[in-house]
Amino acid sequence: MGLRSDHAVGRTWGVKGQMPVVKATGNRFGCNMISAITNQGHLSFMVFEGRFTSAVFIEFLRRLARQNEDQTTFLIVDRHRAHRSRKVEEWLAANPEAVRLFYLPGYSPDLNPDELLNQDIKSNSVGKRRAKDKAELLKNVRGYLRSRQRKPSIVRRYFEAESVRYAV
Repeated sequence: MGLRSDHAVGRTWGVKGQMPVVKATGNRFGCNMISAITNQGHLSFMVFEGRFTSAVFIEFLRRLARQNEDQTTFLIVDRHRAHRSRKVEEWLAANPEAVRLFYLPGYSPDLNPDELLNQDIKSNSVGKRRAKDKAELLKNVRGYLRSRQRKPSIVRRYFEAESVRYAV
């Protein structure tokens, strides 16, 4: 998921008859993130700069496999090009007990519980805490995600939406 400094979210107020002004830098900068959530409230994430490629996805899969060494990790993913690449298929074939992928139907973001986390981050981390530079944006996003890791009850609530109850 891409996060940008100029993400527009929420509302503001202003004096009647005057244009409201939101103080923010005119610079545009961003970062990307990948995450995995469980219906028990566990959150794993990786914040990175640059494009989301198969190499980035494989690194994330390695991290998940290390965290769950004693069991297979089942991931529900969309059909992003990096998720379906030959390199990822080769890594999965070489590590069949580590991770198994299940693909969502095309054009169905409403079925992805992780999209609810994405909206939470964009609304409450990026939109409400205007970063003045990329370093501050990265710090804000990582800090917000760590706070969500410490509150599994909030992560579990993402699975209460009607469209993602199948994952419970």
